[in-house]
Amino acid sequence: MGSDGNYFFVKVIDKRVVHAKEPWTDHWLPFTNLDLLVPPFDVGSFFCYKKPAHGDFPDILKTLKDSLSRALTLYYPLAGEILWNEAVGENQFRCNNRGVDFIEAVADVELKELNLYNPDESIEGKLVPKKLHGVLAIQVTELKCGGIVIGCMFDHRAADGYSANMFISSWADIARFEAPSMVPSFQRSILNPRCPTTYSSSIDDVFALFEPPTKPDHEQNSSGDDHVLINRVYYIEAEQLNKLQLLASENGRRSSKLEAFTSFLWKIVALSMEDSGNHNKMCNVALAVDGRSRLSEGDGEEKEKLMTSHFGNVLSMPSGLKRSQELKEISLSNIATEVHEFLQTATTKDHFLDLIDWVEERRSKPLVAIAFASKEMSVMVSSGTRFHIMDKMDFGWGKVVFGSCHVPYGRQDCYVMTLPSPTNHNDWVVYMHLPMAQMNYIESHAGHMFKPLNSDYLQI
Repeated sequence: MGSDGNYFFVKVIDKRVVHAKEPWTDHWLPFTNLDLLVPPFDVGSFFCYKKPAHGDFPDILKTLKDSLSRALTLYYPLAGEILWNEAVGENQFRCNNRGVDFIEAVADVELKELNLYNPDESIEGKLVPKKLHGVLAIQVTELKCGGIVIGCMFDHRAADGYSANMFISSWADIARFEAPSMVPSFQRSILNPRCPTTYSSSIDDVFALFEPPTKPDHEQNSSGDDHVLINRVYYIEAEQLNKLQLLASENGRRSSKLEAFTSFLWKIVALSMEDSGNHNKMCNVALAVDGRSRLSEGDGEEKEKLMTSHFGNVLSMPSGLKRSQELKEISLSNIATEVHEFLQTATTKDHFLDLIDWVEERRSKPLVAIAFASKEMSVMVSSGTRFHIMDKMDFGWGKVVFGSCHVPYGRQDCYVMTLPSPTNHNDWVVYMHLPMAQMNYIESHAGHMFKPLNSDYLQI
């Protein structure tokens, strides 16, 4: 299968449950306050490899299962379940070594034929598993050419992108018979609230209590499939990123590439709304901010190590809100200034300490990022360019040809992640989960920047 749209078949040859090699005593592990800011949905990732030079598929599967079992000894909540703890009246991790569903499969398609530009066609329901039980599910698929795809699906309440990559890189280290480069910490006390709790009112600009919406999911004038969310993967060349950064810096303040990209995305989504007849509607953009380095500022080397190795969610999601007409009319550099200003509110230690305290007073209630508190158009942007996944996910048969997140079918939140390019360190790969109308507009009006990912670019 490839860009010609031909389908391929995946055959499951075995299903196992892999348990931690040395299980911990059965116990409950509570969510941290920052875990409670994440909705109960799944998030996936997948990694593509060329045919290993040594070892056949059965031997590779044995190595992967054995090393996974050892990795789960360190990452023991991933081998458990998320269940209601009656004693405390909230969901928690039940660390009971229920195990991880492990699917073995073969596919009648070559790596170079995978249409990675369209994950809905090539990945969804084929190379990344559905998580039916527990916290994590894994599928390993051998392709017709001998290449291998490893697909994972996590409960997002257990891990953010940083943590998921920590686990997979540790699993890869163990598969190569090396010590994990990082041992995870599940120490809850480092994210405990202060006593008494205290926080700035600015937290109410970032998160809110979740209330089920009372209005329709989509505008009454939307038609056909335009509102259906689809997945696409593009690459953006370094030259285009540099031009974008210059445009976003024209007002004298140098924007980062992420600020410039977010500004451009915010503007083009607004333009697509105006073009489709949704005139002057509200348009949100949010940015995921990792708090690990912020929370350890000034607290010494030991706290820094604990935060670096903390497994879970340590994210804030500041956002900006403007009408589409205003975004259409103002310059990219002025939008970039807006992005910089709302982003700065969530990049301090005090913000994350306040956020922990804010959640503490609302632990029993569902919470949500303010950008997604209504049914207005909202897009979350997350940066994965710092994860260096191409170098760390070597299971013993070579580096990743391509790796990416994957948003499973049915998720209704708009999500965009920037990723490192496997072929040019200055380029970006961008995974996008947006309504079809917005995606079509982006392709027709910004095709010079967003180029469909293909095997030629990946050099496979």
